[in-house]
Amino acid sequence: MITLAITSQKGGVGKTTLAINLAHAFARSGRRTLLVDSDPQGSVGLSLTRQSRHLSGFYDMLGNPSVSAEKIIVPTRLPTLSLVASGHSSAYELGGGSMGVTLHRVRCFLSEVEALNYDVCIIDTAAGLFGATADVLSAATGVIVPQQAEPLGVRSVPKMLEALARMRVVNPQLQVLGVVLTMVKKELPESLESADALRNLLPPEMVMQTVIPRDDLFIKASARGLPVGVMEDGAGALAIFESLRTELERRIVPPNPQRIDYAK
Repeated sequence: MITLAITSQKGGVGKTTLAINLAHAFARSGRRTLLVDSDPQGSVGLSLTRQSRHLSGFYDMLGNPSVSAEKIIVPTRLPTLSLVASGHSSAYELGGGSMGVTLHRVRCFLSEVEALNYDVCIIDTAAGLFGATADVLSAATGVIVPQQAEPLGVRSVPKMLEALARMRVVNPQLQVLGVVLTMVKKELPESLESADALRNLLPPEMVMQTVIPRDDLFIKASARGLPVGVMEDGAGALAIFESLRTELERRIVPPNPQRIDYAK
């Protein structure tokens, strides 16, 4: 199973939008896909179902060994796509805690998900590289960094990538798959200049060719609890996330099951 973490240094960069629509793209391709909300704000769940606040989810699993993956997985209208809400975060609300406190539970959860025959697990994380997010990265097979196309954010990306590279000491199988430019406004010169600046700042292979535009359709889709690709005018957006899925598939090296046994 491929486990992809979507993470960023700060919020508001389109992380949840990327997670939801990338999961939808993988599910449409026929892969059994699980979308997990590990952000205490519960943005994924609130985007797809207004009842998510009442669902048990990721943080309930972390705090209670009797909560299995099967108990917290929620099906969606698309048979190949399922969801795990963030659940009741309690002590994790501020993303605190030292790396490793929940790592064993995260690994057990991913083992259970793989045993349920999922092909892809996409995890939307809280911003920053600490607490439960660090534990998710310590168990994932790949990480994607969304970055808003604006000047101040671009300058912090190299440090973020360096920190993720250091995570490979803990998790040698972790692939830093690259940066995805989000909220790109083609009609705004500053946005395009920021995108160009990022491409000039990083090695070419570290920035995805596919970019996510700033589009009111994303807001409308979230308001209706839908991935943007199923909206009436969503064909263009659907094509964007299909392109990103294809680009990621070319980069992902399938995990070697002999490298790590999550059950241990």
